[in-house]
Amino acid sequence: MKIENPFESGHIKNYILLYVSVVVIMILFFAASTLFNDDTKKIEKKSFDVNASLEKTSQQKQEVVETSEKKKFKLLKKAY
Repeated sequence: MKIENPFESGHIKNYILLYVSVVVIMILFFAASTLFNDDTKKIEKKSFDVNASLEKTSQQKQEVVETSEKKKFKLLKKAY
């Protein structure tokens, strides 16, 4: 089997067309991503009130104690 030279057989046009089409697709994706990602939002710095968080944690602890008293499953008295 003889390998043909793409420059002599005229297949080089197909290779160049493939390369150019890949480059064009890459450029189109880059342009689309820059156009659609312009919606940058500024994130505001959040400040937390320490006193309010202490009150919430005490309330959450009380809720956890109340929910832990209620059992989801009933255990059998005798194991089989």
